[in-house]
Amino acid sequence: MDAPGSADHRDVTSPVDGSRPFGAHLRMSWWKALLVIIVPSLGMVVLQVVLYQLVGVVEGSDDPLAATFTPLKFLAVNVSVGAAGALAIGLLVWLAKVPWRRLISAPRAFDPRRLTEYLLGAALLVGAGIGVVALVAPDAPGWTAFGVSATTIVMLILILLTTPLQAAGEELMFRGAVLPAAASWVRPVRPALAVGLMVASLAFAVMHGSTDPWLFGYYAVFGLCTGLMAIISRGIEAPVAFHVANNVVATTVNTLMADGEAFPLDRSTDTGDASLLILAAVNVGMVVLVWLRERRRRTRKAA
Repeated sequence: MDAPGSADHRDVTSPVDGSRPFGAHLRMSWWKALLVIIVPSLGMVVLQVVLYQLVGVVEGSDDPLAATFTPLKFLAVNVSVGAAGALAIGLLVWLAKVPWRRLISAPRAFDPRRLTEYLLGAALLVGAGIGVVALVAPDAPGWTAFGVSATTIVMLILILLTTPLQAAGEELMFRGAVLPAAASWVRPVRPALAVGLMVASLAFAVMHGSTDPWLFGYYAVFGLCTGLMAIISRGIEAPVAFHVANNVVATTVNTLMADGEAFPLDRSTDTGDASLLILAAVNVGMVVLVWLRERRRRTRKAA
């Protein structure tokens, strides 16, 4: 007879399967997973459009959906994305009865030290990547000139205060919720992870609304790499750290190089180019860093 802790005696009614890796660790109905994938993204779009319209009224803009990021529009984006991340986690907790902590990390507990270490490493990688772009393709980012104005100062304050919430919101939505929800459609572990990564990465790219193939491809690579970070480290500390570092550093540089004006965020056709391969390499470098760091942790525990 099998021991009580064997695979045949696992609680198959539990929504969390602790024997499976993070990202493929949930059990839920297919339609519930579909709702988790669709509803938060739609909610984010609706909330963002509503906030943009309110900003247009406040600013007296004739085109509130224009690509230029004024401080209020920047705040509207960050608030809508952060809210969508919270909605995705809350919806998954409610529909599948999953403890919210298991959507942050599993089977281990949340680790603030991991978050801090990966944040520092990510900041160095992202800074180096932007530096290389500045050297080899200085026209690619759309920078004009260094300048500081009242708009610049307000933007920098908003970047420091709200961009981490925006980046964490995207990770909660796509890596904390969409990845395991989509993976729950398949039972074999490796195919489940492949499905979860594919759905989460493509959803992440689609929600950025770019019609440029270079930009769309970059967002898909970004989503794939952050998904791999979550799976390798068994939690979202690493992808959150990388996403926060990437968005804070890049947005800060874009703001300082906008000659004191609000910088544009144009994702239409022909706005991306091969310089994005440099930033994609930064994503891959972060995956390698996470893999090496997690392997060292496992080696220390085994010693």
